[in-house]
Parts: sequence; C-alpha cells; structure tokens
Amino acid sequence: MNSAASFSADYQSARAKFLEEAAAAGAALEAVQHPERGPDGGELFTDVAAFGVEGAERVLVLISGTHGVEGFCGSGAQVDLLRRGEIARCPAGVGILMIHAVNPYGFAWLRRVTHENIDLNRNWIDFSRPLPGNPGYDVLHPAICPPVWDEAAQAASAAAAGRYAEEYGALAMRAAMMGGQYSHADGLFYGGTGPTWSRATQSAILTHYLSGAAKVVIIDYHTGLGPWGFAEQIIVTSRESDGFRRAARWYGAALASVADGQSASVRIEGDGLSAAPALLPNAEITGMAIEVGTHPTDHILAALQADCWLHAHGDPTSPAAKPIKDAIRGAFYGDADDWKGMVAGQSLLAVRQALAGLSEGL
Repeated sequence: MNSAASFSADYQSARAKFLEEAAAAGAALEAVQHPERGPDGGELFTDVAAFGVEGAERVLVLISGTHGVEGFCGSGAQVDLLRRGEIARCPAGVGILMIHAVNPYGFAWLRRVTHENIDLNRNWIDFSRPLPGNPGYDVLHPAICPPVWDEAAQAASAAAAGRYAEEYGALAMRAAMMGGQYSHADGLFYGGTGPTWSRATQSAILTHYLSGAAKVVIIDYHTGLGPWGFAEQIIVTSRESDGFRRAARWYGAALASVADGQSASVRIEGDGLSAAPALLPNAEITGMAIEVGTHPTDHILAALQADCWLHAHGDPTSPAAKPIKDAIRGAFYGDADDWKGMVAGQSLLAVRQALAGLSEGL
C-alpha cells in the first residue's frame, strides 16, 4: 500500500478523501459547518466519523487539525488507517471516533491558529478566572510581531530573541515565545479571552459521543517539533501520574512528558488533552499528542512570525502572500514520501497499541 497517497495537497482534497474512505468503512458521519469560508470561497467543516461508538464503553479518539495547517499530517494518518482496513480489525466492544479538521479554518488558510488568531491548544482554560500572565512574551512581542516584516525587522526580531536567550537561557526564551500568552491578540501563541468556535465544537463532539464511555484514549496529531519524520509521543501529565504510567505500559519507554522538560514541546496551559477529563468526568482518560518533526525550531518560528504579520498587517489574498504561505505549509507539512511513510507507520503502531490497551480485560 502506498501510504503517501493518503495525504492531500489542500484542505478540500483532504476532506473529500476522508469522507470517501470513512463512508466506505461504514462510519456514521456528522459535519459541523464553520462560520467562515476558505480562501477559495468554499465552505469549511469539522467532520466526525464514528465507528461502533454508540453504546461503547471504550473508545479511541483520533483528532486532526487542532493547529490548522498541521492537519495535513493528522488527516493523512486518519485516511491511511481507513484505507488499511484498521476499522475492521478493531477489537469487539471498542469504538473509534475520528474528528477531522477540528480547526478547518487554519487548515484551509494554512494557519496554525483559528479564525480568531487563537492557538486552540492555549484556549482550553477557565476564562472565569484571571488570565495567565507571560511577562517574557510581553517583553518580546514588539520585536517578534512588528507592524512591518522586512529584512531589518526580521534581523531586529532575531536579535531581541537572542538577547533574551543570552540573559535568561534558551529554554526560558522558548517558554516565553511558545508557552502561550493572553494579552496580545495580534501576537503568537495567543490563547484568547473566551472559548473559540473550535473549542466549543470539540467539546460538543466529545460530550455527545462519549457521555457513556468509561475508558477513552485520545491521540491528537501535531507537527513542527523534533527531527524530520520522528513522531514523539507526548503526555501532558507528570511521569508519576496514573495516566502516564498507563500510557507508558501501552506505548513504551520512549513516551515523553511536557511536565519534566524532556519533551520537544514546552510546558503549556490551555491544551485540549488536559481539558478532556473535565469534559468527561465519568471516564478514565488516556491522552497523547503525536508530534512529528519537520524543520529546526528557528525555521518554524520564522514561518509563524511571517504568517502572523501577514494576517495582522498584510493581505493574505494577495500574490505577495504566496511565499509566506508556502513557507508555513512547508514548516508544518513534510510533503515528501519518506515523511508521509514515517507518519503513517508510527501512527499505525500507536493506534494498534492504544486499541490493545483499551481492550485489556475484555
């Protein structure tokens, strides 16, 4: 089987491929329309494919497109699983719920954020409480998100980040830049001041389909951090938690936790995996993010900065936007057969391990 053929060149192609394969595999399908449209004027949807979920006490959830442009990876992995016939091999008594393009706007527009310029994995916080602060980002914001994005501004931005790293350390600089912030709506890794459409949609899907589930495993597909094609498996809880120990028993010793600083990802607030237990209080949740590497972090940040400037101060529909959009697509999508094959293979293994874990005791 050619795994590379499961991946698509754009959001609309990815959606069509997902719906076709999910229907062929016998899914119960649901489409939730987004309020905005894509760059081609087309409608945008978050699609749900449910396989044996109704009445199931044990369910595996596979989420693509949390970070929009990263949806190329997750969608391709979902389609690959469908084409391989993995649904038919699912253990009796275990359901599979696929959520395709939970942030369809970001997927279609080649943005990591939602239409509100919000990072969905910084948005799952309690907005009735005071918003988290990030003094380091406040210092860096004027330099990393300037109103003009020319060579001089890019050089000044790099210099400001370098000075911060020199004074506080490289890890502190990454945490300031990427950890999330709630005070600059036009900036990077912005968490918002209220729940996004995508958060509300994911919440509704999970509570509707999984209200009767006792054991839920979530795999959320991401890209951009780590070596080319390597899928780091990340848990958001500490190594001492029951969830980490359970996941390590299923997935193996390479499992990483953001809580101890050993993951390629920095520790963040407001991610969807951490929020899942509150949505499903009667279920045992085992959540994992798969983070597939593409390019070095400075390359990724430069692409994000350019895209942030484009949507805040430029024209994303102009011809001048193409190189910026090409750069951010390339930053989060390894559009090469070796990368796609690595994604498909590592996804297949993780899904089979998750299903084996879920079926324990059946």
